[in-house]
Amino acid sequence: MLSRIFQLLLVVCLGTTFVWAADDPFVGKWKVNPSKSKLIDEMRVEAAGPNAFRLTFNGGAGESETIVANGSDQPGLQGTTVSITVKGPNSWEVVRKMKGHILLSAQWTLAADGKTLNDAFTQYLPDGTTLFSEPLPNGSTLFLPYVYQRTAGNSGLLGTWDSESAKVKAGIELKIQPDEGDGLSFQRSDEATVKKIKLDGKDYPDLDANGGDKGSAHSGLRLNARSLEVTYKFEGKITGTRQVELSTDLTTLTETLRLVGQSRPKSFLVFDRE
Repeated sequence: MLSRIFQLLLVVCLGTTFVWAADDPFVGKWKVNPSKSKLIDEMRVEAAGPNAFRLTFNGGAGESETIVANGSDQPGLQGTTVSITVKGPNSWEVVRKMKGHILLSAQWTLAADGKTLNDAFTQYLPDGTTLFSEPLPNGSTLFLPYVYQRTAGNSGLLGTWDSESAKVKAGIELKIQPDEGDGLSFQRSDEATVKKIKLDGKDYPDLDANGGDKGSAHSGLRLNARSLEVTYKFEGKITGTRQVELSTDLTTLTETLRLVGQSRPKSFLVFDRE
């Protein structure tokens, strides 16, 4: 008798899950609306001793780099080295390397009014990089001129700087499908991997290609019928949250990424239902 009751409850639960997945308003295909979307880059520059400065990018989640501005390569985050060369009272060159190879260089120039910082940013692309399925020549670079506005501080390059120079590419599509009961999978056309999120509020480790623990984790939760939240952690500490919300007519999806330590959202993406 107990076995039959259990089987009946199992069938009811499976049936409920199937109906929920089929009726889930997040499921479908979405296309980004670049005119309504924003990418916000934030960095902080602080004094950290004689001729030394603390650099924090995109919130940092408690991680920053302290560099002496003498032009030498010094230990940075994630196995990189960073150098700061002072070119003038309001001009710096910042270079990041990995194992001696330049990853990026940035020429920072402060405007005369002290409120605008121009960043001539060059990324050195790794050999074998392709663009639109066509291989780029080895040694190719990508140049991006950023303009930052001061949001805190009033002395030279020290302060907090925000930029909206980066633009959201048109044509990005997002496909959301049911996954493992109440979970969802998110597949973006500009990303190689599918992100699967279980919406039970539990932490799940992020694994590398070989199944190893990367030290980071995520958890997902339904806040209500039209709102989800994903929380990101690194070594147990929260680093950011991603909120996914639907409009009342279920035709627009808004994804807001917030990083710990950053005053404004890192990204604000608006998608229209296809």
